[in-house]
Amino acid sequence: MNFTRNAKAQWKGSGKEGHGTLTTDSTVLENTQYSFNTRFEDGKGTNPEELIGAAHAGCFAMQLSFLLGEADYTPNTLDVSAKVSFKDGEIVKVTLDLKGDVPEIEASEFKKIATKAKDVCPISKLLDTEIVLNASLA
Repeated sequence: MNFTRNAKAQWKGSGKEGHGTLTTDSTVLENTQYSFNTRFEDGKGTNPEELIGAAHAGCFAMQLSFLLGEADYTPNTLDVSAKVSFKDGEIVKVTLDLKGDVPEIEASEFKKIATKAKDVCPISKLLDTEIVLNASLA
């Protein structure tokens, strides 16, 4: 399967006082605000790091679902949170916290498949940083 997805950013003004918008072709983000405040302080809007976290959590959950299916398991739910850690101008770690409700799977098998999903998830492969996985069953 081959495809291309598109997003665009517009920034106006200086780094600290300026502001920008993000838009995706799907329009899920449509002129969504971001700024110094939303990135480094508490402001209304989004920021690149939380978008990376959302992309990583979503990609990993879907990848895990596919791998569980290949092993004849169907998850009821896979709840994933991604904590993106930023330090001194770079993303230094992403922590994926996974809680799965998967009938009839042993914890060791679940962790094995979840680890594989972390390793082969396209967003994991894109990121050049430490990725930590904490996995548990409900």
